[in-house]
Amino acid sequence: MTTINITKMQGCGNDFVVLDYSEYEKTNMTMSDLAVKLCDRHFGIGADGMIIPDTKPNDETDIAWYFYNSDGSTAQMCGNGMRCFAKYVYDKKLVDKKQFSVKTLAGVIKPEIQDNGTVKVNMGTPILEDAKIPFKGERTVQIRDKKFDLTPVSMGNPHCIIFTQEDPMHLAQNYGPDMEKHPYFPEKTNTEFVKILSRNEIDMRVYERGCGITLACGTGACASVVACVLNNLTEQNVKVNLLGGSVNVEWSGNQENPNKDIFLIGPAEYSFDAQYML
Repeated sequence: MTTINITKMQGCGNDFVVLDYSEYEKTNMTMSDLAVKLCDRHFGIGADGMIIPDTKPNDETDIAWYFYNSDGSTAQMCGNGMRCFAKYVYDKKLVDKKQFSVKTLAGVIKPEIQDNGTVKVNMGTPILEDAKIPFKGERTVQIRDKKFDLTPVSMGNPHCIIFTQEDPMHLAQNYGPDMEKHPYFPEKTNTEFVKILSRNEIDMRVYERGCGITLACGTGACASVVACVLNNLTEQNVKVNLLGGSVNVEWSGNQENPNKDIFLIGPAEYSFDAQYML
């Protein structure tokens, strides 16, 4: 029987199993299979995803990561996961500065450890071109008994933002699975149901691609604020209330000039360290 050392972390309830690459090497499993095993909430540890730092990226970034969803699929990016990753590698001295660059499948991401313990992540610029999201469809969609207006946005991974005055959680539970696999999104999609509270605050519930309902989604929070600004529903600095807590999103872009970096600020916390027997 093989024993590996793991760390459980969470950001606004979006939870992750984090382990060093040297621990992964002990398993003789593919990363995908290991993610499924560790993330299982009944037979494993339980998490929305698995994160493994790569301290030897083959480029000029400071560090890289391997990120897997609970179903074993890879994700280009995860904002809450990035905050946890940043805190983990800084605390373990895998990087020697508070602001550093991380290689991801969505490109280079730059997190920064704040003095108050939160993590600020430069999430890069949103992608709005249909072909690059990728998105192949209309701006309205019929899902069974409901017709939704949607705004597609990519934060390195595809998002479908739907504004509503109904209960966002009810919609996420009942219509999220259909949207995830809708043919409009050839690589599937994360779906955010957003209720506007004011020009500076929104409620958001998410059905994540490869995960289902989660307590939080950092890229989804960012994509939601981009969609809000593009539709002139909020200002550019917005508090996003998620099922597991709140994050702040800052974006200086707009419809005329969308090529501006977007920043995600929120908590990253340890749950526990453990030895896990495979």
